[in-house]
Amino acid sequence: MVTAEEVAAIGRTLVDAAQPLPARFRALFTLRNLGGQAAVEWIGRAFGDGSVLLKHELAYCLGQMRDEAAIPVLVQVLEDTSQEPMVRHEAGEALGAIGNPSVLDILKRYCEDPVIEVAETCQLAVRRLEWLQENKQEPDASPYLSVDPAPPAEETDVAKLRETLLDESRTLFDRYRAMFALRNLGGQAAVLALADGLCSGSALFRHEIGYVLGQMQDEACVPQLMAALRNRTESPMVRHECAEALGSIARPSCLETLRAFAHDEERVVRESCEVALDMYEYENSTQFQYADGLCKLQA
Repeated sequence: MVTAEEVAAIGRTLVDAAQPLPARFRALFTLRNLGGQAAVEWIGRAFGDGSVLLKHELAYCLGQMRDEAAIPVLVQVLEDTSQEPMVRHEAGEALGAIGNPSVLDILKRYCEDPVIEVAETCQLAVRRLEWLQENKQEPDASPYLSVDPAPPAEETDVAKLRETLLDESRTLFDRYRAMFALRNLGGQAAVLALADGLCSGSALFRHEIGYVLGQMQDEACVPQLMAALRNRTESPMVRHECAEALGSIARPSCLETLRAFAHDEERVVRESCEVALDMYEYENSTQFQYADGLCKLQA
């Protein structure tokens, strides 16, 4: 059993800007896995940090924890237009992940935000909450134990799901549903269908494709992820997610590219490569996944 003092020690590592970023990420993931009021409070304290990557991950973790105690800080981040788009977007997504309909009015207010990534995220979050109300149940548990911004589609045909995924005339919610259905089906055909999405749709959509491919950890999509990371005209939001996906896949074919872009001119990209290289080392040195093992080490 972890004591309050141990939680506080982990929290102090998280908020200490002098600590290496990978160490702070490990502290964050450990707090996420531990859960509880103290963990939520420590994560909330770190939103004043200078790292966009870290702050975006803070919001993501609060959403995955699904603790309603995190709602006030997430609302504050979403409403703070001085926060970077990547951070505000993740706060909106986290509010949808927590699943409390009390935030619907706030999310609807930002569905027309001038920052397209924030607006699209809030639209998805609203639709997720409405889906939960309409269906009066949670989606089936993700095989990756993540709370996703849309429930998976019921369709199981990879070709049909790919068609929906890439059809820009469909709603973003429907395309996300196809995305998560493909992820859950797994297999190389599904991976390659998803990888085609890296050349389709908005930056928000493409960044989610990168995230999902990272979850699947299939080497078949490494060339597409590397191409997106190398593309300096691509949104940093997408490039960062592709870097982390390569770190999660953790095959030797990923290593050279991650090392090369650990010095990228975009801070969020180079920091993502730094974290991805740490993930790479971790995945190749233990049987546990990056975030899961940390909880076990602290338990």
